[in-house]
Amino acid sequence: MKVAKFGGSSLASASQIKKVFDIVQADKQRKFIVVSAPGKRSGADTKVTDALIAYYKAYKSDDEKGIHYYQNCIIERFREIYDELGLKSPVINQIAENINHLAQLDLDNVFTYDTFLAAGENNNAKLVADFFNHSGLPSRYVHPSDAGIMVSSDPGNARLLGGAYEHIKYLNELEETLIIPGFFGITKEGEVCTFSRGGSDITGSIIAAGVRAELYENFTDVNGIFAAHPGIVKNPAYISELTYREMRELAYSGFSVLHDEALVPAYRAHVPLVIKNTNNPDHPGTKIVVQRETKGSPVVGIASSSAFSSLYVSKYLMNREVGFGRKVLSVLENLGVRFEHMPTGIDDMSIIIRSRYLTQPISKALISNLTESLHPDEVYIDRDFSIITIVGEDMKEHVGVTARATAALSKQGISIAMLSQGSSEVSVMFIVKEKYEKEALKAIYSAFFD
Repeated sequence: MKVAKFGGSSLASASQIKKVFDIVQADKQRKFIVVSAPGKRSGADTKVTDALIAYYKAYKSDDEKGIHYYQNCIIERFREIYDELGLKSPVINQIAENINHLAQLDLDNVFTYDTFLAAGENNNAKLVADFFNHSGLPSRYVHPSDAGIMVSSDPGNARLLGGAYEHIKYLNELEETLIIPGFFGITKEGEVCTFSRGGSDITGSIIAAGVRAELYENFTDVNGIFAAHPGIVKNPAYISELTYREMRELAYSGFSVLHDEALVPAYRAHVPLVIKNTNNPDHPGTKIVVQRETKGSPVVGIASSSAFSSLYVSKYLMNREVGFGRKVLSVLENLGVRFEHMPTGIDDMSIIIRSRYLTQPISKALISNLTESLHPDEVYIDRDFSIITIVGEDMKEHVGVTARATAALSKQGISIAMLSQGSSEVSVMFIVKEKYEKEALKAIYSAFFD
C-alpha cells in the first residue's frame, strides 16, 4: 500500500482536487491520503491557514467585525470548492458550523490557537472524502484521533507519543480509501495539537511508517528536487534519487520542498519517499531512499540559507582550559539560545547562531555573561552571514571536492569567513557574508554541474 500526501497547492481549487482524485483512482495501492488545507490559487490569493490565523487574531482582540469577515471568507472558500465539485451533501453545513464554532472556544486554553490552525486541514479532509465518494471511490474521512495520531502536549510543536504506531497500523484493516487531515494530532486529554508549520508532511510520514507502506508519495507543485534553487541558478540539474541523509542536509540548509522533520518517521521505518507533481503525475519525481544505487557527481545538491550571526570568543591558551567550551554553551543554554555550528581553532571559537535569536537584550546579556564567567581576550557578535552547503554522500570517495568549491569562490573574489565539515563528510558548509550568498551559490554550482 502507498501513502499519498497532497499539499495546499494541490488542493487549492476544485480543478486541483479533481486532479488529485484522478491520481488516487489511477493506482489502487494509494489507500492512505493525507491532505493539507487549501493553498493559494494565484500569487495574490490567501492560504486558508493564513486566513485562520487572521481569524484567531480577530477573535483574540474581540474584533467582532473581523471575526465575521474571516468566518465568511473561509466558509465561502470551502463553499466555492464544494459548488464547483457539484456536491449536494450536508458536508458544507458541517464545515460552516465548525468554522463558526471556533469563535466560541476558550481563549485561556493553550490549544485553542492550534484548533484554529488545524481547521483548514480537518475540514478539507471532510470535503475531499465527500467528493471521492460522490465520484464513485469508496472513501472515509478519518480524524487523527481515530487514526491513532496521539501526540505530546506541545502546542505548535507536537511529537508523536510512544505506542502510537500500534494504533496507526490498524488502519490497514479498513477497506475504503482513507482521507486523513494532516498537520495535527490529538493529546491524551483530547486536545488538538499541531506539528510545526508544514506539518502535513510529518503526518504523511507518520502514517507511512505506521502502516508500513511500500512508498510514501509527497505530491506538490514541482516535478521533484533540483540541485540548486531555480530562482538563483537557471535550469538547475534535476535529482532523480538521493538518500535520507542527503535530503535532511538539504532541507535543513534551505531546500523548502520538504519539511525536514517529515523525514524522520519514514526514514526510521525504511519507507522510501518520492516527491511528485500533482500537475504532472507521470513524471518520476525525486526518490528518497535509505541507500541509493545511483552514482555520479560527488555533490547531489547545493543549498543556501541566510540570516546567521557569529559569536566569536577568543582566549590565549583556551585549549588548555578544561571546561571552556562547556561554559560557553552553558551561557547560551541559560539564555535559551540555540546554536547551529561551532567551528573552532586553538585559541578561539565561532558559534553560528540564527540572527532571530540574538535580540538586542539577549546579545547584551550574552556578551556580559561570557565576559564575566570566562574572562576572554575578545568576545563579540558579527552579523549578516549566509551558509552555502554542498551535499553528497559520495564526497568522501572523491579527492578535492572542497578545493573545487573554494577555488570557485576565490575566482569570484568571494572570501570565506568560516568553513564547517562534519566527520561523516555528507556536507561541507561555507560561511560567507550575506551580500555574497547568490553569487557564491552560483559559483559553487558551476564548479560541479556546468
